[in-house]
Amino acid sequence: MGFDLREHTADVAVEATGETLDAVFGFVADGLAAAMCDEIPDDGERFDLTVRAENREALLFDYLDELIYERDVRGVLPVDHEAAVRDDGDGEWTCEASARGVPLSAVDARDVKAVTYSEMTLEESADGWRAYVVFDV
Repeated sequence: MGFDLREHTADVAVEATGETLDAVFGFVADGLAAAMCDEIPDDGERFDLTVRAENREALLFDYLDELIYERDVRGVLPVDHEAAVRDDGDGEWTCEASARGVPLSAVDARDVKAVTYSEMTLEESADGWRAYVVFDV
């Protein structure tokens, strides 16, 4: 289980599988980092973030969008993702996550502009969870 980068016309896609919803969120985020950078140094400090949305798919979109925002605001490449996803039971989903922020000055990063809803898939299978997400580059 993990992620693979997939070519997608002028964009890039990440396909991820995980035993749990938490794992697949983390693997998609790791795929986003891999789409931005080939080699990731060991430096950088961890930071936390919390995202809320009305359903699982919107939560995945908003989580990835928040990581791109954090990259731009903090000037870091978010890597080594950990995510905890839960259904709050009141029509809202929450993702409490953390990442290690590698300074952009320490990497040769490609620009990923945005996450898209184009062809986005988040589904449970007999083996766990599968996600497919396209990013605008």
